[in-house]
Amino acid sequence: MSTTSTETRPNGPRIEFLMIAAVLIVVVAGLWYVMSQRQQSLRSSPAGLDGLQIWLTSNDVTSYNFAGGWPIDQTTVDLLILPVYDTSLDNARTPPSTKEELLLQQDEYDLSTDVILTKARRVPTLVVLPKWKSGMRLTGLAHPVLLNDPKQIERTLNEITGGGTPELVYATTPFTEFSYQSGDGTRLRANLYAAQMFRSAGCTPLIGSSDAMILGECPLPRSTDPDDGERERVLVLSDPDLLNNHGLRLGDNARIAIDVLSSNIDEGNIVIDYSRASWLRDPFQEPVRERTWADLSRFFGPPFLILWLGGGLLLVLFLWRASLRYGPILRDRASSGAGKALAIEARARLLRLSGQDGALVREYVSARISAVAATLFGPAHAGHYAKEDEFLHFADRQHPDEAARLRSVLANIRQLPVRTHATEAIHLIDEFEQVLEQITHDT
Repeated sequence: MSTTSTETRPNGPRIEFLMIAAVLIVVVAGLWYVMSQRQQSLRSSPAGLDGLQIWLTSNDVTSYNFAGGWPIDQTTVDLLILPVYDTSLDNARTPPSTKEELLLQQDEYDLSTDVILTKARRVPTLVVLPKWKSGMRLTGLAHPVLLNDPKQIERTLNEITGGGTPELVYATTPFTEFSYQSGDGTRLRANLYAAQMFRSAGCTPLIGSSDAMILGECPLPRSTDPDDGERERVLVLSDPDLLNNHGLRLGDNARIAIDVLSSNIDEGNIVIDYSRASWLRDPFQEPVRERTWADLSRFFGPPFLILWLGGGLLLVLFLWRASLRYGPILRDRASSGAGKALAIEARARLLRLSGQDGALVREYVSARISAVAATLFGPAHAGHYAKEDEFLHFADRQHPDEAARLRSVLANIRQLPVRTHATEAIHLIDEFEQVLEQITHDT
């Protein structure tokens, strides 16, 4: 008695791996959403720059917000605007524990000095310094009590500029106007509340004076790393109210923003960068290939050519000798089971010629049970149920009405003498076929 076991293996990935991958995707998406909420609230708040991006786009100036996640070809960036919401660069922000601490917190988004300098050395950059505490964003009210500590802002400005010690200057009146002449000669006036200005010996004023400027061009600290970039100067805006959502509506601030920013671009983009890392990259260049197809062709020249020719000649000789020894496949013997069918046919012919009809009937019964088992149970289990006892057990379970008749017919066939009359043999075969047909059709 033999048993056949079939082991099935899944073709695709296991369900456990799919579930783990789904959980990881959900966790990453959740972390990204939580981390982006502070940035989103900053961008759309009175201290944010979403309004600037919309204003630039409506005036046909190509601009977009960038929060990181993919490399940027730095040759496509004409001006990078870096809003700084951190008065203590390189130090982690301490989350507030009370409402009062939340209103008076100065750092809302941690940034790194190295990242700011790396960006400024690679592309033209405008650094927008912080001015207001979180209370201004949360309440929507601009009040001097919500101004950041000037000492910390001076330290931040000193870290990102070189060539002098910068100093913040505050206006003595609530609103301060700054004269500005646009590119077409129009006289405009910037209007700022509680203006935050600065002075530095190494900076050139663009809006304001050398003693009280709000926009200036300042030198960058020297770098010994050639990969940092070659630019040596950076634009610094000390009062973000010139560009943010709160200040664009005052005076001619919006028109000045368009004129100042568009004068610093050619055919590239203005990118308002909120990312914490530098995603600027050099333009993609096709790598120099150290290997070519000519290197592979050397293996087909002398002395390897003789080896290839010898191997090819040996393969041809092998195929020719095999064709002569075994010859082509015979069509009338190519089907599966042809040899077994011929053996059964020859055995039956010998039994019939010798007059052994009883033995022929028994051989026929065994062959028919084997064929029916293959039809009912398939090749995997045909060998097991082709045995007469196992087939009868199957008939007892599935066809009890026909099982008794089948046992009777098989018993009569076993009792046939070796030399029996053809009429009796045909009668038993006919009855046996009727029982098999009934079992096959019922199944």
